[in-house]
Amino acid sequence: MIKAIKGTRDILPPESAVWNRVEETAREVLSVYGFSEIRTPVFESTELFARGVGADTDIVAKEMYTFDDRDSRSLTLRPEGTASVVRAYLEHQLHRDPQIWKVYYLGPMFRRERPQKGRFRQFHQLGAEVLGSDHPAIEAEVIELLQLFLDRIGVGETELLVNSIGCGHCRPGFLRKLQVALSEIEDRLCQDCRRRCRSNPLRVLDCKREACQPVIERLPSILEFLDEPCRLHFDRFLGYLERRDIGFRIVPRLVRGLDYYTRTTFEITSRGLGAQNALVGGGRYDGLAEVLGGQPTQGFGFALGLERVILLSRQGDRPASAGQPQLFVAPLGEPALDRASLMAREFRRQGIHCFMDFAPRSLKSALRLANKLQAGHVLIVGENELKTGQFPLKRMRDGRQILVSETEVVSRLENGF
Repeated sequence: MIKAIKGTRDILPPESAVWNRVEETAREVLSVYGFSEIRTPVFESTELFARGVGADTDIVAKEMYTFDDRDSRSLTLRPEGTASVVRAYLEHQLHRDPQIWKVYYLGPMFRRERPQKGRFRQFHQLGAEVLGSDHPAIEAEVIELLQLFLDRIGVGETELLVNSIGCGHCRPGFLRKLQVALSEIEDRLCQDCRRRCRSNPLRVLDCKREACQPVIERLPSILEFLDEPCRLHFDRFLGYLERRDIGFRIVPRLVRGLDYYTRTTFEITSRGLGAQNALVGGGRYDGLAEVLGGQPTQGFGFALGLERVILLSRQGDRPASAGQPQLFVAPLGEPALDRASLMAREFRRQGIHCFMDFAPRSLKSALRLANKLQAGHVLIVGENELKTGQFPLKRMRDGRQILVSETEVVSRLENGF
């Protein structure tokens, strides 16, 4: 038997209905905040991620699905969404528009990492990007909408972690201090961190290995090296959070795992996920457009894993209404089936979620199936009913049954029977 590839999975009904509800809620919240949807290709030039994400990141160095096409071009299944959004922004010359550009995306991403709770090799992300503004109020507004979204889908017990990693002017001083400190404790770090000590010291702070955490905690804090513009930006950002009554905790080691971040970084974590508890991550990436060969463009955004959100969401505890028919049409005998199918067509055209049973069944068997499908009502269509024009409509929750004409069915359902 051929099975799904390791790290991938099928999303079956009724779980797929939960996904639809969560995605619909995301679209509603993002829309009221002025975001529009963008859909980028599932694969891109490998160079886009090597340059945009960073060659020394775990994503590029270890996790990308990369292949050569028939023209010997190196292509990569997208491991994240921000680089693709900025590429589209530059390619279509949207920087010429004076207003800020607010977009969101929903779709699959691909990373070859060890599958774990809520994390797969093909996973799904919801992300949003704001391009064209460096105002710290934008950052607070994005976090505000995130909290509204998480609240609406029932994700609780979260914590907002924030930090500033400075910019190209103040970060070099910190990096020099960090390199000195790392040289003294390098032998106590994991193999990956030892490599990063030389290639990208800032990435050491992003290590998630428990054995490295006590050592990393004693390293210098980047907040002590922020220049005046970066300090002011961070303080204003925190002020906007406070005025919105958004609680937060400053974590000086929070640098995120991608090279394009600058100034503000943040994560939203959940105790319900265990050790790998990041639910949402994001930050500012004012230099990414230039790295990709475009005009200087300010950017801020986030990405969250839908698998993890749905795992924690109370939506998963609710019955999947999208999979439960309002009406189960039960034809009794072959002569009744043709007329019953035409009746079902008309009910659907009027917006009724209708399940049509085509198997030859007894009435008892049909009611048993309707109960299994959690149908709200059953309409019985037999030869006698066709002659009289009166059809038994049975309400499943209490067993009450009435006779109705074909034209009365929809109004009866809409008015609660």
